[in-house]
Amino acid sequence: MDVAYSEEKFVEMVLHVADRLQGDRAGGATKLNKVLFFAEFTHLRRHHQVISGCEFQKLTHGPAPRQLLPVRDRLIESGEANLVKEDFLGRPQHRLVPTREARLDVFTNEELQSIEDVLAQLAGMTGTQVSELSHQEPGWRLTEVGETIPFSTAFLDYQQVQTPTSARISKSAARHYGFEHTE
Repeated sequence: MDVAYSEEKFVEMVLHVADRLQGDRAGGATKLNKVLFFAEFTHLRRHHQVISGCEFQKLTHGPAPRQLLPVRDRLIESGEANLVKEDFLGRPQHRLVPTREARLDVFTNEELQSIEDVLAQLAGMTGTQVSELSHQEPGWRLTEVGETIPFSTAFLDYQQVQTPTSARISKSAARHYGFEHTE
């Protein structure tokens, strides 16, 4: 699969997602990494195109964009963002806080929709929960730590994951239709 990287789109996507995570108590670096990953791979599955083409590597706690640290450092250096260290349940959390609005005109409507859908679907989840969810992805499972996760793995079949919301809905439906398992 031939994928071109657009630093302009990646920078704006980082700023947009970081801004949208400001209202999310668990919206630190881990969640930022995973939202970027799921947005790229979700959009690829839906439209057979990536958004920014940023490369993701397998890390112990899930996928992370290779370009994120240099881009983040440049944003901080230029004054376009700040890095704020917060306490989250007794653990340090590093939150990227944009000081300017992202330029959304670099994205198509479909790209923005993919980003927004991922943000909505991961809302309310902690960094640990989104990391565990990312570990279900074939690309993460099939690569070694430090290796690049091929975009082509987005199309591999995998066991459907269950989020807390889908588990609650499944239990409710089972109860409603009399399929609830009781012992």
